[in-house]
Amino acid sequence: MVKEILVDIDPRETRVAILEDKELAEIYFERDDEQRIVGNIYKGRVADVLPGMQAAFVDVGLDKNVFLHVSDAFSLVGKKKQNKNLSIQEVVQPGQKIMIQITKEPLGTKGARATCDLNLPGRYLVLMSTVDHVGVSRRITDNKERNRLKKIAHELKPDDKGVIVRTAAANKSRSELKHDLNFLLRLWDKTNHHYHNSQAPALIHKDLNLVNKLVRDKFTNKVDRMSIDDKEEYEDIKELLSFISPHLQSKVRLYQKSKPIFDYYEIEGAIEKTLQRQVWLDCGGYIVFDPTEALTAIDINTGKYVGSTNLADTVLKTNIEAAEEIARQIKLRDLGGIIIIDFIDMDNREDQNQVLSVLEAELKKDKTKTTILGLTELGLVEMTRKKEKEGVEEFLQTSCPYCEGRGRVLSEDTIALRAIRKLRHIFAECDEEAVLLKVHPRVASRLIGLGGNNLKELEEELHRHIYVKGSEELHIEEIEIVDISSKEKIAELASPVEVGEEITLEIEETHVTNKQDGISRIEGFIIDIIEGGHLVGETVKVEITDVYRTYAKGEVIRAIWT
Repeated sequence: MVKEILVDIDPRETRVAILEDKELAEIYFERDDEQRIVGNIYKGRVADVLPGMQAAFVDVGLDKNVFLHVSDAFSLVGKKKQNKNLSIQEVVQPGQKIMIQITKEPLGTKGARATCDLNLPGRYLVLMSTVDHVGVSRRITDNKERNRLKKIAHELKPDDKGVIVRTAAANKSRSELKHDLNFLLRLWDKTNHHYHNSQAPALIHKDLNLVNKLVRDKFTNKVDRMSIDDKEEYEDIKELLSFISPHLQSKVRLYQKSKPIFDYYEIEGAIEKTLQRQVWLDCGGYIVFDPTEALTAIDINTGKYVGSTNLADTVLKTNIEAAEEIARQIKLRDLGGIIIIDFIDMDNREDQNQVLSVLEAELKKDKTKTTILGLTELGLVEMTRKKEKEGVEEFLQTSCPYCEGRGRVLSEDTIALRAIRKLRHIFAECDEEAVLLKVHPRVASRLIGLGGNNLKELEEELHRHIYVKGSEELHIEEIEIVDISSKEKIAELASPVEVGEEITLEIEETHVTNKQDGISRIEGFIIDIIEGGHLVGETVKVEITDVYRTYAKGEVIRAIWT
């Protein structure tokens, strides 16, 4: 598998894409005004202690106080006093100064989450400041190598601290691991110094920026190439690698083509696809992703795929391909929390187990902790994935200001009926003879009806003259009463043209019932262009010959261009 890292630097936003065999596998974003804080260490002041939640809120100088659960604060009482039965009041007190590290980004209305168990990650090791423990990454599977690394870690680490050996440490020498540990110990001493010489709240250690963090954590021997489109960042990365992994410097290149790097590698389109609700499978089936506040629901359908043998084989093939794609999409979209997957129903237990095995195997490739809880009685797969930050959709999108995130708006018929009720209410309280109503064109068509029949019936009911104007500028749910006055005044306001006027228009489409005529619009007002059907897409000069309530007629004087 060919693995590449692409870095796109913009003054306002940094983006990093990880490609596997030229296909987008991971995408990361960082904006100057929204830099991530996970990994940062602060000197904080305990603001509130909440016994009912067994937690405290700590002021570290951010917009919102950070959340500290009692289970993340035991190190504050010392190893001899640590007890899982301790209450939050026995661990921290309001006003107390503590050193705290962010473990989870703020999400929505929730503030960040933090711990007092401080970790400093390096290239090969993670230094744990509060526990005497040695661990080895589960991704290092060779027992001989695991034992070698564990032995070295025990020999190198200080007695009062712990070390986790990272995946990148596999097959590295003792001297390389010692160099990494010494760097982390110096960093810890520096952080401690800042803590004792700062006033709370204060940032005392800032984790690396997005690019440097990914160089540290993702740029391993398995990566074939890293391309950066910014010379200054390119030089910084080369310098960083000279300290942590000099042998990888040759894999870094400066991208200098005139075409933007994400355009050249077709990443922009791939990002857009991560925001789409529906994902097509090669077999013709498709997956639908529906994230909600509580959970993410994923549904699989056979779609165009009908198979070549029997229904059970068709379902199995679709579900297996879906399982592989779902695992990829979960990682790419960075979905977290509770995830429910509704695979196509399978009666055969062996088929169910086969699909679950494929899903589990694919999810193991994801470093983020994922737990599959199995099948429910309804045949739904329940799983959870650790949510540490906003997913791609949450980062790039915001709730629709019109539907408020529901994903639905009122239908044209519903809005038209609302407009009619509004007119009834208005004319029940006033004696004016005419009204000009402005709505979205799709709503206007419902109000007017075929041949103006709906509008005629409404006028007969209300005994008023009703003029309807369509405007693309209005939201579909918006209803605007422009004016209520005499028929003459409203008629003048309603029509954007008058008989004898010469105007330039583009013919948009043919007339629905009379294909010889063409249709143009001015602010939603229809212009029926006599015998202009063959000029669709062209700009013409038209003389208005007739003006009616909801439309006008005109004749082509000449074409402007073709």
